[in-house]
Amino acid sequence: MNDLPDELDPDRIPAALADGWSFDVASIEYAPVGFGSYHWIAAEADGTRRFVTVDDLDRKPWFGSERDTAFEGLTRALGTAVALRDTGLEFVLAPTPGVDGSPVRRIDPRYSMAVFPFANGVSSDFGQHETPERRATVIQLLARLHRETPAVASIALAPGLDLPGRTGLDAGLRTLDRPWTAGPYAERARAALADRAADVVDLLRLFDRLRRQVELATGPVITHGEPHAANVMWSDHGPLLIDWDTNALAPPERDLWMVLSDTGEEAAAYAAATGHRPDPIALDLYRLAWDLANVAAYVDLLRSPHGDSDDMRKSYEYLVKDLAVRDRWASQLA
Repeated sequence: MNDLPDELDPDRIPAALADGWSFDVASIEYAPVGFGSYHWIAAEADGTRRFVTVDDLDRKPWFGSERDTAFEGLTRALGTAVALRDTGLEFVLAPTPGVDGSPVRRIDPRYSMAVFPFANGVSSDFGQHETPERRATVIQLLARLHRETPAVASIALAPGLDLPGRTGLDAGLRTLDRPWTAGPYAERARAALADRAADVVDLLRLFDRLRRQVELATGPVITHGEPHAANVMWSDHGPLLIDWDTNALAPPERDLWMVLSDTGEEAAAYAAATGHRPDPIALDLYRLAWDLANVAAYVDLLRSPHGDSDDMRKSYEYLVKDLAVRDRWASQLA
């Protein structure tokens, strides 16, 4: 995120670190990376650094629309990451629990904070992993992760196969006949959605059809949710999976569709490691869920109060891009 969070004074962050994690800040710098959370790099006088993440509880639609519900979901998700790391999964870059043992702390009613070890490494932009070697490595990480399901089954979220943000997307489709007045990009977002409304409705019907077929398939495992190239950090000590706020119990294809190539090599390697051969229908379900959930998130954001900022401009541009996906699914819509 390039913009600082609304309604949060960044000067409160050092005090929250001291109170919640006994971390005495000597310096702190905003890190405009990623899209969806806000990040700072904080250091103590001895040079010890931490990666600080602040989340807007109004912008976590996969947890729910209410702030308390979002905070509860985020706490469970990050607590699951801590538990996975504690089982010995060294590639899980989980948060550092605070002095009260919780992986996340509320700063105020709208915002929460989590603190992570600072890790040196490199990652790529969002998208497919760049080489067969990296894909093979990530497949083995996912196989190990999925096998640890019993260790976290009692605490992990289990959202089922519902589409995140669907309620808001349906509301947007129902209100296309009246102006959206929440901010400078609201009417442009309405026009973009109106232009592609028939496509979105068709894709939602396809999603429902695929979901009915997948409901009879394999049982859930603990999934990361977004193991794309930007969420794998390659460090001197090995690969690290980052951004654990979307982990949940789900079919393994929720992770696998982001890693498998057309060669079949990764699917075969995963089957050899786990005994489960990826289901093509489930892979399609999660590919489509990604497309539609992105549309839903941007529609919800741009229908909500907002200002004229770089992040809002990008959100509108991403919405326009994500709406133009019908051709990708044309063979199944015929």
